[in-house]
Amino acid sequence: MSQVQDVETTFFFQKGLYLNKTKAYTTAIHSYEAALNNKPDYPDAWYNRGNSLYHLGRFQDAIASYDQALEYQPGFPEAWNNRGNALDELGRYEEAVASYDHAIRYRASYHWAWYNRGISLRNLERYEDAINSYDRAIEFKPDYHWAWYSRGLAFRKLGQFEKVVASYDKALEYKPDFEESWTNRGNALYHLGRIDAALESYDRALALRPEAATVWYNKACCYAIQGDFDLAFKHLQKAIELSPDEYQEIAQSNGDFDQLRQDNRFLSLLSFRAPRET
Repeated sequence: MSQVQDVETTFFFQKGLYLNKTKAYTTAIHSYEAALNNKPDYPDAWYNRGNSLYHLGRFQDAIASYDQALEYQPGFPEAWNNRGNALDELGRYEEAVASYDHAIRYRASYHWAWYNRGISLRNLERYEDAINSYDRAIEFKPDYHWAWYSRGLAFRKLGQFEKVVASYDKALEYKPDFEESWTNRGNALYHLGRIDAALESYDRALALRPEAATVWYNKACCYAIQGDFDLAFKHLQKAIELSPDEYQEIAQSNGDFDQLRQDNRFLSLLSFRAPRET
């Protein structure tokens, strides 16, 4: 390759990186391809082309681009990791795990690969293996709140609610404004029968996202269990106002509301119709 081609290749590659940052993914792909026309054995260009294709939802094409990068640089952990992400998006979870295993083989401390591997294992319903993978991610990055959060989700599938709460507590230690953690922590506390603590957790979630219908509904369930029917109706009403189709239906069969079913307020809520825009 001539010096002019070398400069041109670098220009097109750098332009692709800039376009990718600005989310101009299609144009970025064209720029990477211009670089690859000059230098077909350019693994970084194949890799970043794959990233742009991934962002466009073209997962199979992204995998093909990552494969080209790996042909020229087999020990490219980022390419193995992102290839695994694309495979996971396609529901090819076993292949995704294998791809993450390659990433980890080349960089044992790669916390993102350990975390993503856990996601695919959870999708395979291999919850204990997923937890082990999240634990390795946490080993290398203790403040990785997503790993703590996903660990909680896996323990939830195993019905180990105390460990669910402990995982969400760690997630919230590192990210106090993590609304999903406050909500799911409340759910775990509810299942443990710790209703007051669940309500406190839901309140923290609502402070961050006041229009979260599911949290209003969950609080209604808690108040119904406690026998505070006025607050139960108030919160159920809010949930139904925010999402009538969902919460009118599930409230009809939820055992938490059994003591409310003969109350005219309950019957009125189940027949509530939100005003339609004209």
